[in-house]
Amino acid sequence: MRRTISDPNAIVPSRSVQESTLIGASSTSPLDILVVGGGATGCGVALDAATRGLRVGLVEREDFSSGTSSRSTKLIHGGVRYLEKAVFNLDYGQLKLVFHALEERKQVIENAPHLCHALPCMTPCFNWFEVAYYWMGLKMYDLVAARHILHLSRYYSVQESIELFPTLARKGKDKSLRGTVVYYDGQMNDSRLNVGLACSAALAGAAVLNHAEVISFLKDEGSERIIGAKIRDNLS
Repeated sequence: MRRTISDPNAIVPSRSVQESTLIGASSTSPLDILVVGGGATGCGVALDAATRGLRVGLVEREDFSSGTSSRSTKLIHGGVRYLEKAVFNLDYGQLKLVFHALEERKQVIENAPHLCHALPCMTPCFNWFEVAYYWMGLKMYDLVAARHILHLSRYYSVQESIELFPTLARKGKDKSLRGTVVYYDGQMNDSRLNVGLACSAALAGAAVLNHAEVISFLKDEGSERIIGAKIRDNLS
């Protein structure tokens, strides 16, 4: 399965094949999971379940990533603000969140290098306290990232900062620019990454269908347990 997903020549099954698989599911040959919604969460669930050997179907009323998953900040951030909270509030839970986010950030970039990359973020400083504060904080961010680090953060002088970013303001609230601190987080093409998840789920064996709307759920008469769904193909 891993070879199939990573094979650049692998072909995702056609829409008609996906539709036939969903229609062919029955009480004698049921799906283990039907995922409703083809956003990042739904496609991620479908891929996760399919790679665990479950029979999976996924339906999306519109197109994959047509909603929230195409309207994100496009950032894959490790949670530098959570690190600040962890330090000042002595909150280990926040620190664990940063460790997890940094690991996931690196994983996403390695899994989809054609859609994700490191993004430099420049923080202007208008007094020397800000320079020291941001520099130390972001060096701590580097330290926490450890082997998951993208690039080391660093301080740039005023002249270097203006050369790198000519439109940067030299004055702010009657204070002169003292330099900038640059650190790195990740950036992604969110909608294409979502489509990549859907295609990977299909290659792993899931039946994935867009423009397919759930009209109602079918329930077992005795237990009232959901046992199926009525789905409309919005293209036909």
